[in-house]
Amino acid sequence: MAAGSNQPRQFRDIFKSCIPFTGTVTLTATAGSETAATVSVPGAAVGDAVIFSLVEDTESGSLTAQVNAADLVEFVLANATASTITIPSGSVVKGVVLKWDDEVGLSGE
Repeated sequence: MAAGSNQPRQFRDIFKSCIPFTGTVTLTATAGSETAATVSVPGAAVGDAVIFSLVEDTESGSLTAQVNAADLVEFVLANATASTITIPSGSVVKGVVLKWDDEVGLSGE
């Protein structure tokens, strides 16, 4: 896309490739705490974007994911409630790591 173009960006214009993954997590966060688990994703790099889905109910917790080291996606369960939240052992998480295209500016420059 030409510099300064007014054309809207397409998803594929921003990400040069993606790495699909499936893994399992076990997370238990006591009241007012956080806990983390990692899934191995060969080719993932710090700064890549992560989109994921978990079938289990996170109750009132917040589950996020990021690439925190080469080849590792970290899932963090934050619990702001007054009770314990558990994502059971072996819960399947599916997702994709998106590799940014560093040559494409996000604002069309």
